[in-house]
Amino acid sequence: MQLNVANSASRGRIGNARAAVSKAAPRQAALVKASRYDNVEMAPPDPILGVSEAFKACTHPDKLNLGVGAYRTEDLKPYVLSVVRKAEKKIFDAKENKEYLTIEGLDAFRKATVDLLLGSDHPAIKEGRIAVVQSLSGTGSLRVGAGFIARFLKGNTVYISNPTWGNHRNIFGDEGVKWEYYRYFDQETVGLDFKGMVEDLEKAPDGSVVLLHGCAHNPTGIDPTKEQWAQIADLCIRKKHVPFFDVAYQGFATGDLDKDAYAPRLFVDRGLEVIVAQSYSKNLGLYGERVGALVVVTENKDVASRVLSQLKRIARAIYSNPPTHGARIAAEVVNDKELFDEWKAEMQGMAGRIARVRGELRAALEVKYPGKDWSFVTSQIGMFSFTGLSPAQVDNMTNKWHVYMTRDGRISLAGLNSAKVDYLANAIVDSFKNH
Repeated sequence: MQLNVANSASRGRIGNARAAVSKAAPRQAALVKASRYDNVEMAPPDPILGVSEAFKACTHPDKLNLGVGAYRTEDLKPYVLSVVRKAEKKIFDAKENKEYLTIEGLDAFRKATVDLLLGSDHPAIKEGRIAVVQSLSGTGSLRVGAGFIARFLKGNTVYISNPTWGNHRNIFGDEGVKWEYYRYFDQETVGLDFKGMVEDLEKAPDGSVVLLHGCAHNPTGIDPTKEQWAQIADLCIRKKHVPFFDVAYQGFATGDLDKDAYAPRLFVDRGLEVIVAQSYSKNLGLYGERVGALVVVTENKDVASRVLSQLKRIARAIYSNPPTHGARIAAEVVNDKELFDEWKAEMQGMAGRIARVRGELRAALEVKYPGKDWSFVTSQIGMFSFTGLSPAQVDNMTNKWHVYMTRDGRISLAGLNSAKVDYLANAIVDSFKNH
């Protein structure tokens, strides 16, 4: 009997405990739900990086990732340039330390990046009228530039092309810089709307900032001609606009570093003070190293010195010091003649592979859908092709054909190989014809 009483008492205690827990549970749940951040909404997926996430989740054997702008080999594998491996070996053999860089970055890299942009014998370099800070690839460089505009070109609107790289809007918007579109893409011709571009920049208030893509416009792959670049430079001089070049593909667009630097060099030679954001993600394949620079070409050495001091102040508040390893790689490659020549050959190889699949894709499309003009596929340059596919047609590309791309119709031809050309052509033709 004592055992039963004990058991009964034990069961009572357990029951009381359970009841107490049950009563406490809602209070605990309420405490968990109460947060200072309850008003924080879920951010939408990144329109570019979200494509890669969806691609990874897909299990279809024919899936194709044409979203992110990263070069792939003919086997669709990531590629580390041979010249980068050699530069890394030199760095490791030198037993370099891991100390902080100065705020403005590695001096050897800063020299190399300006030499690459303008040519080592350019008067602006010799006269010391260039401010340059190493930054976190193109994005970080643009952000430092946006911070400079917010502080020293207050009230000036930044005019960006429609369409443009999706992150441009975020970068300027997050710095509180007002931005507006200027016309760029002609949907009817799948080409440049130069007339609309010029009209919009003429109407812009004097002294506006004009964001220009140095080469291989992202996402369209459509660049102005040399004659059109000259007209844009004339317009900027007349309107006192500030040209801000985003140079993400120098050497990668055509395979020629000098050809791809034509536009910013022209503007500097015409006497304009220009801002340039540079990236080494594409042309050196240093995607994860975050190597880039912000360059400001000014009227004289004194102005350049003051501008540099303010760029350093802005960078200090964002990331303090830039990373070392990637900058050392870039400096080794650009400043060593043997490595530099080898790099140029590798760039030509990468650009050549993309140009080849462009030609193959156009040929396949012309066979499968001869009634449509596909010349834009090969007239566009660089990593991307702007197909003119609508969002609904892009959905068909992804849902039916497992081709992952951004919903503006951009495809990265760096992620295409010869073996997949026919499959992609079938997907594009089906989407145009049936959706």
